[in-house]
Order: sequence, then C-alpha cells, then structure tokens
Amino acid sequence: MFDFLKKLFKGDESKKTDSKPVKKTTKPKTEPKKTTVTKPKTVKKEPNKKTKPKNEAAQLKPAKKIETKPLKEQEETPKKEEKLSFAEKIKQGLKKTRDAISENLSALSFTKKIDQEFYDELEMTLIAADVGYAATQQIITELKDRVKKEKLEDGAQLKNLLKKILSELLQQIEKPLIHIETTPFVILVVGVNGAGKTTTIGKLTKLLLDEGKSVLIAAGDTFRAAAKEQLQVWGDRNNVTVISQDTGDPSAVIFDAMQSAKAKGIDIVIADTAGRLPTQKHLIDELAKIKKVIQKFDETAPHETILVLDANTGQNAINQIKVFNEAVSLTGLIMTKLDGTAKGGIVAAIAKEQPIPLRFIGVGEKIDDLKIFSAEDYAEGMLE
Repeated sequence: MFDFLKKLFKGDESKKTDSKPVKKTTKPKTEPKKTTVTKPKTVKKEPNKKTKPKNEAAQLKPAKKIETKPLKEQEETPKKEEKLSFAEKIKQGLKKTRDAISENLSALSFTKKIDQEFYDELEMTLIAADVGYAATQQIITELKDRVKKEKLEDGAQLKNLLKKILSELLQQIEKPLIHIETTPFVILVVGVNGAGKTTTIGKLTKLLLDEGKSVLIAAGDTFRAAAKEQLQVWGDRNNVTVISQDTGDPSAVIFDAMQSAKAKGIDIVIADTAGRLPTQKHLIDELAKIKKVIQKFDETAPHETILVLDANTGQNAINQIKVFNEAVSLTGLIMTKLDGTAKGGIVAAIAKEQPIPLRFIGVGEKIDDLKIFSAEDYAEGMLE
C-alpha cells in the first residue's frame, strides 16, 4: 500500500518537472516580435529622406521663375521707350506693304534687265499691293519714258526712279488740314462700320490739342451700342468734354454741341456719326439731313467732312469714297490700320482715281500714331 502511494507522488513530481520546460519555450516567441517592430521603423525613415529633397526642389523651382521675369522686363523696357521720328514711324507702319513690294522688286532689280518682261512683272507686283490698275499703268508709262531719257539699262538703278514717280503721284492728295478762323470749326466724321471712326476721333483730338487748339466732341452715333461710352473714354483720356444724349436724333446732338462750343469759346467740334454701309441708301441720305441741320446754326458748317477708311478694305475704299462724296461732299480722308495690312498701295489708287486730300494716316494703335500724310515719306516707306 505504501509502495503504491510512493509511485503516485513520484508521478506528480515528474509532471511538475515536465511543465517547467514548457515555460522556457515561450521566451523565444517574444524575440521575433522585437525584430518585426524594428523593420517598419527603417521603412519610415527612408521615405522621410526621399520626400525632403522633393519638397526642397518644389520650393526652389518657382523662385527661379520669379527671378527671371524682372530681368526680361528690364531688358525690354528700353525698347518700349524708344521714340521714332516722323518718317521712321511711317516706315514702321508700312512694313507689311514694303515687304510685299520690296521682295519682288529686289528680285527684279538684281536678276532682270529692263525689258518688257521686267515691266510686266513690276506691274503685277504693284497691282498685288492694291496700287490699282489705273495708277499702275500711269507709273509704268512714266517709268518707261524716263528710262529711255536717262538711258538706264540695269534694274538696280530703277528703285530710286520708281520712288520718285510714286511720290509725284501721291503729292496730288498731300494737303494738310488748314484751320479756318471761324469758331467753332466743325469736323464731321463719317465712315462704314469697323473703319475705326471712334479711335480716330480720339487720336485726332490728341493731335489738335498738341497744336494748342481746344476741342469738344459730339457723340452723334446714337445707333450703335456703347458708342457714347467709347467716345467718353477718349474724352477722359484727352480731358475734353463729350456732348451726348441717351436717346435722340444725331442732328440734335451735334447742334447742341455747336451751341455749347460757341458759348464756351471752343475752337473745334469733332462730330461722330453712326457707321453705315455704302449700300444703305437711307442711312447715307441721313448724313445729308445732318449736314442741313448743322448749316442752320452756321451756313459754312461743317467746315471739314472727313471719311475714315480702313486700309484692309483695299480697292473697296474707292467705292466708299464715291458713295459718301455724293452724299456729303467730302473734303478730306483719313486712312487707318496701315500697320496691319500689305495693301498700302491703295493710297496711290486713291490719288489717281479719287484725288480727295488725304489728311492723316493711322500707322499704329497708340494715341499718337495718327500722322499727317506726307507723299515723300509714304513713298519712302513703301519702297525702301
């Protein structure tokens, strides 16, 4: 019996001893957990190192762009401040026309002898620049006669002679605006839609102010939306009064402007009118009505009736002159937008077919880019 109990106690002790190593086996399980924690730490450090240079580069890029802008502006500002002379400004404005003519003319001068083939190619060059058939024939005929008299044989000698003949033709319409002593001196401005009447009035106002004259503007275009507001902008820029009405007859607006100018002792009234096409006979006839109303105030007014022409219209300008001249008896022309077209030869066509004085030409968008027409400078600008 005692032997049996001893065996039982020995079995319990053996079980206890066997459970001890089980606890020891749990220790190595915690060791791999420590290694797994350290791995993500290294992963976190690596992206931090990579993202830092990206952020720094992103901050540096805009800084470089900001530094380069003022340097370019500093280089460009002296060019903008350069002032061109009267003749240089006209040459600059006629660049497209000159390039179109001079390219072909230079090829003729250096590769051709003066023969009929030469004259044929020169004729095509002038017509392409909108010089017009009649004016081109006159220039070619005059050129042939002088070549025979001066015994020229080389095309290179022809350029100066051609320039001189063109200048002589243009002198027929070179008549600057002469201010009459009557005050107020009324200038009626007419033209088709889009010719640049409003802008031209603003530039003309600046030119007259520079000559020491006082100016008042009459917003006679009561049809086009925002016409009055656009004129007011030019009035503010030039510091001159603009007479207008919210709704009303254009004749009444111009009549009121003349009364105001006389009461204030203003030298010149520039009267705007609504743009109209030559085919719109009822609107063309309205111009005649405006003129009659003006003459009720002053029998000699308007003292100047100017048609504004867009150089881009080319030969269509001839038709515009005919129609407007029949309605209101034009006394002068202003040719605009010459800097944006290669059709500057239209001035020669006008001199030949409709020789109405060309008072001014527009050779740019700036307020002082309206210039008095000069035949010699214009011929030089076309052919140099």
